[in-house]
Amino acid sequence: MPTQQDIELVLGNSNKRFSGVTSTMLQVLSHQRKLMTLAVMGPHHLPDGTPCLSFIESVKLCKEPLSDGRKRVFHARRNDEMIQALLLKKIFGAKIIPVFTSTAQRHHSNFTKWLMGHMDGIVTTCEAAGSFLEKPADIMIPHGIDLSTYFPTYDKEAAWKKLDLPGKYGIGIFGRVRHQKGLDILIDAIIPILKENPDPTIVIVGETTPSHQAYLDEQLEKMANAGLSDRVVVLGKQPFSEIPILFRSMSLVAALSRNEGYGLTAPEAMASGTAVIASEAGAWKEVLRDGIDGYVVPCGDVAATKQALTSILAKLPAELLEMGMNGHQRIQDCYTIEQEAQSLCDYFKKLQSKKN
Repeated sequence: MPTQQDIELVLGNSNKRFSGVTSTMLQVLSHQRKLMTLAVMGPHHLPDGTPCLSFIESVKLCKEPLSDGRKRVFHARRNDEMIQALLLKKIFGAKIIPVFTSTAQRHHSNFTKWLMGHMDGIVTTCEAAGSFLEKPADIMIPHGIDLSTYFPTYDKEAAWKKLDLPGKYGIGIFGRVRHQKGLDILIDAIIPILKENPDPTIVIVGETTPSHQAYLDEQLEKMANAGLSDRVVVLGKQPFSEIPILFRSMSLVAALSRNEGYGLTAPEAMASGTAVIASEAGAWKEVLRDGIDGYVVPCGDVAATKQALTSILAKLPAELLEMGMNGHQRIQDCYTIEQEAQSLCDYFKKLQSKKN
């Protein structure tokens, strides 16, 4: 049984609020534990049995290297965690190798760039995110999808009927309802299509906070004014356990964000065997093969979105299902959570093997 002294990897977990970063860390964590002895600094949202350290415990642990002389890796995903790593190393003399994963598709602040300059390793998750770094990342490791959670159904019609929603099939849009996520782009593009096609229903899945309620109401009003109120369903925030079921019950998922850090919606839908229409935000244009797994459109482009929706909805159910299964295979081949965990741990071990 490994002891605390055997811990090779410390994962930052500074944010009490559950976020996409938290979700990513937790999903890859279970697979990293099979490859390295690790602990998480911060108790937030951890599954039972996860080794956890306080900051003070981390100071005490990392004062000395591992018994074989290697330093421990500290993996940060947020600015707060880079600050923690630097405090450990520079102030308390911890024998650690701080590594930061950058997913943001925007220019970093001077402070963030300063923090990154003090990391021993920089990981990026896709080419788009890497293009915003002044200095190239040391390695690109894309986020992976858990195929034990996200997997296809081979009877979409039955899965859709089980939801007991109107229409013959669903077009889902997932994520917190806000301007950034592009619900308005979907609504503006699909209204003329729905007037000619009575089969699809728009399914909106995700929380709407009070500050974004007016935005959602505006989109629903557009549907009402077009006489299409019965063609849109707002499911709101759903339990995590329901999300994979909803993904695989849709015939098409629209991921039309104006910007994303990485964006798991499109690859999760692909893993679920569902065709996707995605904007060029995040890693989506790198993950999704245009015309094979679905379609990629420019961010914020209603005309291009309408054209792509027209093309994809003209396909027979069998062709649409084929696109979804192409996407599932794409994720299985290139973007699994096991592949992400293996790549991260291989990189960390490579850093540890260097003389310090």
